[in-house]
Amino acid sequence: MSQMSIKHSSNWVNFTIVSFVVAAAMMAGGIFFMDAGFAAKGFYAMAAIMLVHTSITITKTLRDNDENKRFINRIEDAKTEKLLMDINRPEA
Repeated sequence: MSQMSIKHSSNWVNFTIVSFVVAAAMMAGGIFFMDAGFAAKGFYAMAAIMLVHTSITITKTLRDNDENKRFINRIEDAKTEKLLMDINRPEA
């Protein structure tokens, strides 16, 4: 039974962090310099924050579901392996 583990390089982690910061800065700049009233800018800012929040939440949820399936599969594999070992064991 092998356990798959994904380890990201530090370059990839830094790239994703920088990408997020750049995207957030561009969104904030776009909202700040938009030709609209304060109320409209506030609604766009709230929508942007909610979009980031829900993106993080759905990513975590999907990852948790995948990890849960892996855990259940490992339990089932262990049960199957134990059953096969019990069957192959000669009776005394």
